[in-house]
Amino acid sequence: MAGIVGLYAFDKLWRMSRFTYYSLLALQHRGQESAGLVTCYGEGLSELRGKGTVDKLFTEDALTSMKGWMSIGSVDAEVRPESSIQPVVVSEPVKMAFCMDGKAVNWRELAEAEGVKSASDVEAIAKLLSKSIKRHGSLEGAVKLLESLKGGYCFVALTESGEMIAARSPSGLKPLVIGSFGFDYGVIASESCAIDVIGAEYKADIPPGEVYLFTPYSIERARAEKSEVTYCSFEYVYLARPDSYINDISIYEARVRIGEVLAEEHPVDGDVVIGVPETAIPFAMAYSNKTKIPIAMGFVRTGPHVRSAIKPTQFERLVGVQLKLNPIRPAIRGKRLILIDDSVVRGNTTKNTVTLMRNKLGVKEVHVRIGSPKIMSHCPFGVEVPPEDELIARHLMDDEVAAVVGADSFHWLSVDGLVRAIGVPRHMLCLGCFTGRYPPCFKG
Repeated sequence: MAGIVGLYAFDKLWRMSRFTYYSLLALQHRGQESAGLVTCYGEGLSELRGKGTVDKLFTEDALTSMKGWMSIGSVDAEVRPESSIQPVVVSEPVKMAFCMDGKAVNWRELAEAEGVKSASDVEAIAKLLSKSIKRHGSLEGAVKLLESLKGGYCFVALTESGEMIAARSPSGLKPLVIGSFGFDYGVIASESCAIDVIGAEYKADIPPGEVYLFTPYSIERARAEKSEVTYCSFEYVYLARPDSYINDISIYEARVRIGEVLAEEHPVDGDVVIGVPETAIPFAMAYSNKTKIPIAMGFVRTGPHVRSAIKPTQFERLVGVQLKLNPIRPAIRGKRLILIDDSVVRGNTTKNTVTLMRNKLGVKEVHVRIGSPKIMSHCPFGVEVPPEDELIARHLMDDEVAAVVGADSFHWLSVDGLVRAIGVPRHMLCLGCFTGRYPPCFKG
């Protein structure tokens, strides 16, 4: 999984590196392993990338030195070698910087057919785009690539000559939105929050299969052949920020509806509702409103915001849990607790939390409610999911999970409940991680 952004100003006096920096900060939740930023000033590309978070990598001096009125950037959750950190830069036949979110399922076959050799899928797809642009021109070349490259992805590219290309796969599985700052510059981003934070205005989602081409004098659009549209349901549960809009749906409002449905499906008597920071807070608020059980602030995060579920090792995940879950004792001690979380994968985080509450805080009862369906399978489109033998929901019934984590009861949201809460027809949602059944774009 990754977060991508592209900014294009129509006046050479603009320096877009700092705007891109703030947009990437807003997308940091989509990837904390590496980040990169490339600017273009019409005569070449300036590059900065590395392992770590945006605030650590992009210093004041570095941003000041990166001139250019157009820029793209990425944050990435995938662990990559230094040479493959996004945005990647390819030198020929058209020199460009390129970054993407998601996965293409047939990139190896296309690369082999074109004689493309690369160290990663991102680099291979960048080279395929470069070749297609050389043959067909920027707009048609990107469309041709979309029509041949199967999967769920979106990308932005910046050519050395000063064009920016943004595209969303025909499946629409990965989100991509567009905004503007008046007539001064355009913005492309994975989520609308990255547009909001720089003072620009979110305009719309880029439709599935559509390509945008930014040049110094125009913005052009073209669309690939239509395909069956399938949106990622996990964006609404966990991946996206609550202040974002994706596919014209407010993430916050979708999560409120999830909490309401969760209360309808799995009510329980309790003294207080506690949401695990931060994704589950809207779930907990709605659960409390629906059941009339008071909500309380149960935890305070210590240190930086660490999304423990997307950390690559068990040690890092457990450290992340300890950093973000320091309990507020008066809110919890001696009470019957309804603990709301966004998802459970292995169960380690939940077990540690419940153990902490029982052993150190003396709660009377702990009832766990999860605002997503059971995670039963992998994600072929770039979201980090452990091997299936590590997925607790795949092997245990609800009462068995309750016993393992030490809870009095344990229940997940149903798949039908999630579909109802999102408000999108079931056939237009990818529910593969919950059901093991994937959309047509997975088959290539």
